[in-house]
Amino acid sequence: MPVAASAAPPDSQQGGQPAPLNGLVLVSTPIGNLGDISARARSILDSCDLVLCEDTRRTGRLLAAVEIHSRIETLHEHNEDAKIGSVLERLRANQTIVLVSDAGTPLISDPGYRLVRAAIEADLRVTSVPGPNAAVTALTLSGLPPSPFMFLGFPPPKQAARRSAFGGLRVAERAGLSTTFIWHEAPHRLLETLRDLLAVFGDRSAAVARELTKRFETVERGKVSSLIDLFARDAPRGEITLLIGPPETDDPEDLDGRLRSALTTQTVKDAAALVSTATGLPRKAVYARALQIHDEG
Repeated sequence: MPVAASAAPPDSQQGGQPAPLNGLVLVSTPIGNLGDISARARSILDSCDLVLCEDTRRTGRLLAAVEIHSRIETLHEHNEDAKIGSVLERLRANQTIVLVSDAGTPLISDPGYRLVRAAIEADLRVTSVPGPNAAVTALTLSGLPPSPFMFLGFPPPKQAARRSAFGGLRVAERAGLSTTFIWHEAPHRLLETLRDLLAVFGDRSAAVARELTKRFETVERGKVSSLIDLFARDAPRGEITLLIGPPETDDPEDLDGRLRSALTTQTVKDAAALVSTATGLPRKAVYARALQIHDEG
């Protein structure tokens, strides 16, 4: 009679002993649903000497919800440099310091990189408790190619800088890059960002993931133009992750195709500037052709 294998204990690791949790520990926290906090995360949050977080109110609510009463202090973009020295001294004294962000995986669009670099350079232990990540969660739900992907944080908030950034990515695609791009975006900027994506990348497959793991989680999938129509009718709310897939087989690579796509939402001057940036072609030549296409109707 076959014998069922016993389940491994929750703190074990297949093929060896679990790594000890001490030193500077990067702990991933839920991106919405508190049920996603892991047993390891709860254990180290409960036993550490100090929790460093972006916002003590938000992390305090999380710790209270799971009945943890560890000491917490802030570490954010404005005080990170000033805090590094004291944190390193604590680590040298064999204290265990946990770093969390407001939600998800620390350092990903959040503070902490400079502290981690300083601890590594000081030859102090840095380890992690992996867990939720909004960008990867959105990618797996998007229906877009999962590999390779490129996470780019938030797009620039100003339109000119955003279009320039998108144009640089389009140039990279013309040089052979083929990847799914991922950004976070504020709901009040989503519609204009989608319009800029359409102008620069064309009408390709995309997805907008909202309120992941929460009660009102939604993932809208479709062409960029259809997402523009959707959110023009129904303004988005909540925390948003935006994805656009790699060039498709029918993606127009010729100058005229790019210009016609850009001219659907831009003036002749702006369309020429966008396409010139994306292709690296001389702006005067691109403008002349854009004017011809516009006049042809």
